[in-house]
Amino acid sequence: MEKIAHTRILQYTSSSTLIRLDQYVARSTPQYSRCYIQRLIKQGYVLVNQHQAKANQKLREGDRITITLPPPQPATLLPESIPLTIVYQDSDVLVINKPAGITMYPAAGHPDHTIVNAILAHCPGLDKTSDDLRPGIVHRLDKDTSGIVIIAKNSAAKSYLINQFRSHVVTKKYIAMVKGRLSPCKGIIEAPIGRNPRNRKQMAIVATGRKAETHYQVTKYFDNYSLLKVTLLTGRTHQIRIHLSSIGYPIVGDDTYGTKSVHVNRQFLHAYHLGIRLPTTHKYKEFSCNLPSELQEALERISRET
Repeated sequence: MEKIAHTRILQYTSSSTLIRLDQYVARSTPQYSRCYIQRLIKQGYVLVNQHQAKANQKLREGDRITITLPPPQPATLLPESIPLTIVYQDSDVLVINKPAGITMYPAAGHPDHTIVNAILAHCPGLDKTSDDLRPGIVHRLDKDTSGIVIIAKNSAAKSYLINQFRSHVVTKKYIAMVKGRLSPCKGIIEAPIGRNPRNRKQMAIVATGRKAETHYQVTKYFDNYSLLKVTLLTGRTHQIRIHLSSIGYPIVGDDTYGTKSVHVNRQFLHAYHLGIRLPTTHKYKEFSCNLPSELQEALERISRET
């Protein structure tokens, strides 16, 4: 079947502040990154009043914006020399400390510069198939969540690791900072998670969702913040962020399920500990990593304000 482009037309109505073209289009199409939108504008796929425009053009009341999304191209995974912080590796697995700001694998709006592209460069013999955009991936962290990730180097190791995640026998621990003084200081949040029926790009607590269980423990209170250690018993998309927000304590810097923060420009969530049985030895092994510098600095700023 021939692939065709998709066109969407928007009508801009004025607001109290001027807005750039790329900002407006990015807000209207949240499934795509701003970098992807800027690339579309530069390539002439976004028109203002039927004329090619620049990303920084200010919109006026009544402007008609035409967005043409080009047909998807066959995905080609290419190795990229992206630095990796390696915590451990053997013939079957690679354990890395993932930084914030990078996605795990290619998706709409993020066709390259992912963890997968990085590991293809580091492990040129990694098992992959032509239709698999997630070679080696057995679990994931959100783009703006940092921390421990384990990668499978071959299909046997991938199956062995995936079975452990599906059986919920993997130990997954996080450090999180939330807004407010969380009470009680220790607890369990159990609430099913599924697609948000009002916004399909987000997750939410819904009766028809999948079982999700989050354990938390406050390790330190600040003026109007709480530092937590969080243990996941399940691994649903955005689970920690949704569960904590649902009880009134959103993660600092999470502008999807909470609000932006003056202290940090990403969500304060770090996967600091992972325990799992390795395919090579079948023995249980634990991996840990410290807070990245941007979160450590945010923690120090919040501490000084207390």
